[in-house]
Amino acid sequence: QVQLVESGGGLVQPGGSLRLSCAASGSIFSINAMGWYRQAPGLERELVAAITSGGSTNYADSVKGRFTISRDNAKNTVYLQMNSLKPEDTAVYYCNAKVWALVTTGSRYLEVWGQGTLVTVSS
Repeated sequence: QVQLVESGGGLVQPGGSLRLSCAASGSIFSINAMGWYRQAPGLERELVAAITSGGSTNYADSVKGRFTISRDNAKNTVYLQMNSLKPEDTAVYYCNAKVWALVTTGSRYLEVWGQGTLVTVSS
């Protein structure tokens, strides 16, 4: 079993900051890419930021310069630092990880999603 546990969401004023955390646990051999997605009311789920095992990052244009993704490989944890938050950032944020999970014969490649954490940016 592999699971992702997210934390750090909440209510913040426009211009404020939040840091989201996502910790992976279970029978993990290695983690390839990790990322954050979000889904706002009435909109499709979209990629916010992603980071590979080699440290390469990608960001949605709407968050470039404001959000920073990072990971601590020793802790199997990915973070999303969100600064200069705007009302349009309001969404449920989901952690995603592509992992090699341990099995008796070796490993299997899985895509795992967290339960989501709500970020509300409002005055």
